[in-house]
Amino acid sequence: MVFPPQAAIEVSLLAACADGHRYGSNFGPADILIPNSELIPMKRIAPTAFTVAFAITLLGAPVMQAFAEDKVVATIDGKPITDGDLAVAESEIGSDMGTMPGPQKRASLLEFLIDNQLFAEAAEKQKLAEGPDFETRLNYLKRRALRELYFEKVIKASVTDADARKIYDDQVKLLKPEEEVSARHILVETEEQAKELKAKLDKGADFAQLAKENSKDPGSKDDGGNLGYFGHGQMVPQFEDIVFKLKKGEVSDPVKTQFGWHLVKLEDRRTKQPPAFEIVKDRIVQSLLLQKAQKTAVELRAKAKIDVVDPDIKKTVDDRNAMISKQSAPGAAPSTAPTSEAPAGEAPKDTPKP
Repeated sequence: MVFPPQAAIEVSLLAACADGHRYGSNFGPADILIPNSELIPMKRIAPTAFTVAFAITLLGAPVMQAFAEDKVVATIDGKPITDGDLAVAESEIGSDMGTMPGPQKRASLLEFLIDNQLFAEAAEKQKLAEGPDFETRLNYLKRRALRELYFEKVIKASVTDADARKIYDDQVKLLKPEEEVSARHILVETEEQAKELKAKLDKGADFAQLAKENSKDPGSKDDGGNLGYFGHGQMVPQFEDIVFKLKKGEVSDPVKTQFGWHLVKLEDRRTKQPPAFEIVKDRIVQSLLLQKAQKTAVELRAKAKIDVVDPDIKKTVDDRNAMISKQSAPGAAPSTAPTSEAPAGEAPKDTPKP
């Protein structure tokens, strides 16, 4: 997990307009930036185990739920296993169960707890619950449990839907109106083919039907060449230069790109709208929580006296901190967090665009 050092956490908000095609996704990116008034610069905090663990807790396994009544669900030699035990087990292994139906998941969790208890009792009979090895493991598990409770009771409780709504409203006000268009196209190999199809269109042929019969674009031909809505910078220049100049319903002359020859029909033109708050709320909340975790980690470290005694680890830590300080120095080019999404104007890998 790498936390972005730039002055904002960018939440990429993608509003679906149609199916994704091979010319880049048919999503209109409207980037909402979470202001960094509370974000700690990277020169003051590396991606610590604290923040990494929080990200795992936030995005990974489900958090244990509290039960009004800790109902007994089974017993082992008279010793109870409760709903609370099931909840703890789910927080540990629930993410590995995928979309298993509720009753099956609870049954599997119970089997896990039964084996857990029986193995623990066997270990006690072997007197393994004694000595430094056991104490080390016990102390580690205690710290982990306390850390997870802190995340749940303190950090998560500090960020509300209202906080996310304020970020959303403030940033939507700053978004500049952007034009986007909806278009269809037919892709063929030669200019001659394109001219022949254009002649048919000029005589009244149906564009969508010709696209289904002739287009070489597997991502759009079955949908009559439909590319959905897209904005500036999402298509190659030769294609974009033509499509944004067309009138609604107009068909272009043949256009050449590195993919072949295109005929383009403009279907619609509109101002891009930001996605609804409910669509992006969870992502904004998650970013705010990660931001809060970073800030908390800095505050806790500032109050603690931390001495790295192991020389090899100390050298690695010092080198890393020096690199982070250099990258965060005034005038240094900001680095960016890795993303699985292609930037605007650039198609995803293995996904050409017109």
